[in-house]
Amino acid sequence: MGGTFDPIHHGHLVAASEVASKFNLDEVVFVPTGEPWQKSKRKVSAPEHRYLMTVIATASNPRFTVSRVDIERPGPTYTIDTLRDLRRLRPEADLYFITGADAMAQIVSWKDVDELWELAHFVGVTRPGHELHNLGRKDVSLLEVPAMAISSTDCRARVAVSEPVWYLVPDGVVQYIAKYGLYRGGGTQDGAEDGSRHKDEHGEAGSAAEAVR
Repeated sequence: MGGTFDPIHHGHLVAASEVASKFNLDEVVFVPTGEPWQKSKRKVSAPEHRYLMTVIATASNPRFTVSRVDIERPGPTYTIDTLRDLRRLRPEADLYFITGADAMAQIVSWKDVDELWELAHFVGVTRPGHELHNLGRKDVSLLEVPAMAISSTDCRARVAVSEPVWYLVPDGVVQYIAKYGLYRGGGTQDGAEDGSRHKDEHGEAGSAAEAVR
């Protein structure tokens, strides 16, 4: 499930679990973004922090794994590159790409969009009450996930003003954030990278997921 994951929260995990169940997926591969190209106006935590938080959050579910393909690829992260890499690693797999429903409206502007449709079946997830649009394509599915009301933006804001994020993010992630002092001082921290603020971390190479069946 590729995305910024800054931090990963229970909304991401519930969405991955729901899609895996609905589409009978064998595995959900979480892929933390290396350098989010669309996030240039706020500080984004260092990739290794986001990777380790994702490992901690997914460790208890044998159906979940974490990939470093986007972190180890130099330059800005684009969804097309993520899918190409996963296709090379898993040539026989049926790939699914899970992303926020708000990002689905932007997908036509993504890099090499025609190839994106060929590489994976897209699944848009959203919070209750959000209008869903499937772009009129048969290779796009939509799913409402109540836990998507949680957002990484809100979690960062709560930490910045010393409000609790227990039960919004996994326990181990709460402890990791505290240990390394992430999101203090208005959401920036030492070892951060440039990035931009997005309402719920869904977007081009934003909160998405590559899953295989």
